[in-house]
Amino acid sequence: MRGLDLFLCAVLLLSMVALLWPFLFYPLILRMLPDRQELPEQGPRPTASLLFCAYNEAAAMPEKIANIDAIKQRHPQLQILAFDDGSSDDTAALIAQRPDLLTLVRGPGRSGKAHGMKRLAAQATGDVLIFTDANVLLDADAIDNLLARYADPAVGGVLGSLHYVGEGESATASVGSLYWRIEERLKDEESRTGNVLGADGSIFSIRRALYPQFPDSVLDDLTVSMAVVFAGQRLVKARDVIARERLVTGRGDEYRRKVRIAARAWHTHVHLRPQLRRMAAIDRFKYASRKIIRWFGGLFILTGAIAAAVLAVRVSPLLALGGAVLAVGMIAIGLRAKGGPVAAVVDILVAYAATLQGVIRAMRGRTVTIWNPAKSR
Repeated sequence: MRGLDLFLCAVLLLSMVALLWPFLFYPLILRMLPDRQELPEQGPRPTASLLFCAYNEAAAMPEKIANIDAIKQRHPQLQILAFDDGSSDDTAALIAQRPDLLTLVRGPGRSGKAHGMKRLAAQATGDVLIFTDANVLLDADAIDNLLARYADPAVGGVLGSLHYVGEGESATASVGSLYWRIEERLKDEESRTGNVLGADGSIFSIRRALYPQFPDSVLDDLTVSMAVVFAGQRLVKARDVIARERLVTGRGDEYRRKVRIAARAWHTHVHLRPQLRRMAAIDRFKYASRKIIRWFGGLFILTGAIAAAVLAVRVSPLLALGGAVLAVGMIAIGLRAKGGPVAAVVDILVAYAATLQGVIRAMRGRTVTIWNPAKSR
C-alpha cells in the first residue's frame, strides 16, 4: 500500500472515530468514571419562580395554561412569569386572561428569547429559577422532584428529562426522538459523574443568585446553566423531573431549527470561552466530547466521504462511479420518502449539514436572536 493510500485510510478512520465519538466512545468512557454522590441536608425547601417565553403559541396556550393551573394548585406559592415576544396571534391575550395563575410581561416587539428570559429573571423573586418552553408540559410532580435536589447545598442547578411525543409521525421525528434519547442518557452519565455540561430550554433550573449577565445573541439555556459550573457548584440531572414536548415532523422546519440553534450555540461558545478554559479538566473533556466534536460532525462526514471516494478511484474508477451513483440515488429516495431506514439516514445527514451550516454562519459573524415556532410540530 502506497503512502497516499495509507494517508487516505487514516483520514477515513479518524473521520469515523470523530463522528462516532459523542455517541459511542464518549459514553463508554463516562461509564468507567466513578459516581459523585449528592449530600442532601435537612432544611426548608427553597421558593421558586417558573419562567417561559412565547411567540405565536396561541395553539399551544390552552393546554399550557391548563398544565400551569394544575401545577399552581399543587404549588400555590409558585411565582409564574410569561414573556410575550410581540406575538401576532392571541398568545398574549390568552395569557392575560389568567392573571390568577401567571403574570404576563410584554416585550417591545421581536427581541428574542434571551432578552425575554433576562426580563423575567429580573422580576422573579424565587430562590430557584425554573425555565421551560411555551409548548412544553410538566408532569404533576416535576416541581416537587426538582426542588428536592436543592437539599444538597453544592447543587446550583437541576435539569429535568424531556420526553418527546409523536416519534412515529415521520422519519424526521423518528430520528429526532432517537437522537434525544441518546442525549438524555449522556446527560444522565454526566450528572452521575459530576456535572452536566449544559441544559436545554425545555426544563432546567438554577439558584437565582447564580443568574449571569449575557448578550441577546447567545443561547440563554446553555449560558445560564453553564454559570452553575463556572461558579463551582454542581449542575445535575433529575430523571424524575419530566417535561413533554411534541416533535417537529417536517424536514424543512427541523433543518431551519438546527441551523438557528447551531449558530447561536457557536456564538455562546465564543462568549463563554474564557470561562470554559478555567473549568476542571474533566468538565472540559465532557464539553468538547458532547458539544464541540458534534458541531463539526458534518465536516467529518464530508472529509471521510472524500477520502473514501479517492480511495475507490485509486482501486477502480468504475467502482467509484458505481458508488457515487448509488449514494446519489439513495439520497434522492430518502428525500422523497416519509419513513423507513433510507429516509432516516438522509435525515441524519440533513441534521449534520444544518448544524455545520449554522456554525459556519456564526463564524462569519451572522447571528440570530429571534425564533419562530415550527409549523409541523
